[in-house]
Amino acid sequence: MKTVRVNFTIPEDIVAALKGRVSERSRSAFVGAAIHDRLTQLEQEELRRNLIEGYVARREEDAEVSKEWEGPTLEHWG
Repeated sequence: MKTVRVNFTIPEDIVAALKGRVSERSRSAFVGAAIHDRLTQLEQEELRRNLIEGYVARREEDAEVSKEWEGPTLEHWG
C-alpha cells in the first residue's frame, strides 16, 4: 500500500501516551490503524442514521402495503 507523510498537531498527553505504549517503529502503523478504525465507526454511524431515516420516511407506505396484504395473508388461517 502506498503511504503518504502527513503532519498532525495533537495534544501532548496523547503523544506521551503513544510514546509510552507503542514502539517508535510501530507508531505510524498504530496511528493509521486508529484512524482507520474511527473512520469505519463513523461510516457505520452514518449508515445507521440513513437506515433509520429511510425506515421513518417509508413507515406510512409500509403500513399501507401491510394493510393491503393483511386480508389475503390471513384468509386461509381460519
